[in-house]
Amino acid sequence: MIYVNNKRPIVIVDDDPYVLESVSRLLIASGHHAISCRDGEEAVAQALRNDVALIITDIKMPGISGIELLDKIHAIYPNMPVILMTGYAELDIAIDAIKRGAFDFIIKPYNPDYLLHTIGKAARHVELLQVEEEYKHRLEETVKQQTQEIFNLSREVIRRLTSVAEFRDAETGAHISRIGLYANKMAEALDMPMYFIDAITYSSSLHDIGKIGIPDNILLKPGNFTYDEFEIMKAHTTIGANILADSSHSMIQLGSSIALNHHERWDGSGYPRGLSGKDIPIEGRITIVCDQYDALMSKRPYKPPLEHKEAVRIITEGDGRTSPEHFDPQVLKAFKILAPTFKEIFGTHQD
Repeated sequence: MIYVNNKRPIVIVDDDPYVLESVSRLLIASGHHAISCRDGEEAVAQALRNDVALIITDIKMPGISGIELLDKIHAIYPNMPVILMTGYAELDIAIDAIKRGAFDFIIKPYNPDYLLHTIGKAARHVELLQVEEEYKHRLEETVKQQTQEIFNLSREVIRRLTSVAEFRDAETGAHISRIGLYANKMAEALDMPMYFIDAITYSSSLHDIGKIGIPDNILLKPGNFTYDEFEIMKAHTTIGANILADSSHSMIQLGSSIALNHHERWDGSGYPRGLSGKDIPIEGRITIVCDQYDALMSKRPYKPPLEHKEAVRIITEGDGRTSPEHFDPQVLKAFKILAPTFKEIFGTHQD
């Protein structure tokens, strides 16, 4: 609640008609608009009905006491100043009320100048609260804007890096885009946090960025690799991780992890480090399934494309080369549910 230019009413609460009248006259003479109330219930009703600036209330009243009124008002308007009027015998109660959130207290019989001074202090206090609130709002908006700018920058960097990889890899830009879409759906199905879902959608497209460091005679070879060639090919995981290492941007950091871990297998038979189970970061466990599905569905120089049903069967049942033990059981369960969605993504995102 904000108190500005004496335009918002001040509620006065007292069961003594003389005090009520005198305080009202003082406020009106000073340019304020006053609302007189004989009890706390009426004061609460007036506060709800009007854009009230502050409340001045006696401590001892029939029905709702001044302390109870303080609690009720602050439950509705936490920042509204409540000034208590008290006799000397009630001083301990007034001090306790200050601890409970009362703005100040006035000793009866009140000094008119001190009462007006206290009202002025209350007005300045609320104005400062408003300034603080506006500053916090501006700060939150600035942080939000800067965070979005960083997010956009990360996406731009990822797009440019993946375009570099596309120049050298036989795999297409559509393949890279599909991996991000698959990973998005998988992360959603696994109930991952929203920031992770957004990040993996873009970062997963960096999974094969390390292939830019693999010689053409191996990278573009139309047939099967020899043992030595495959050992060189496996290095694309560590090359990619090193390319993206030490970034201050979380999306690039995630991309580095995906590049390193997207060939690690749940049973420990993957590469480059032979990690197993939950030692493999979740982003790697997600991306390996996405990459495996897309590779099975796609034509390669060394193999024809498979039908969706067959690709799903190989991942979920195995074919001697691929085994369901290669994949996180929870990720595999999500894949089974999402298989129709994967098929749709593959069909609608082609070069």
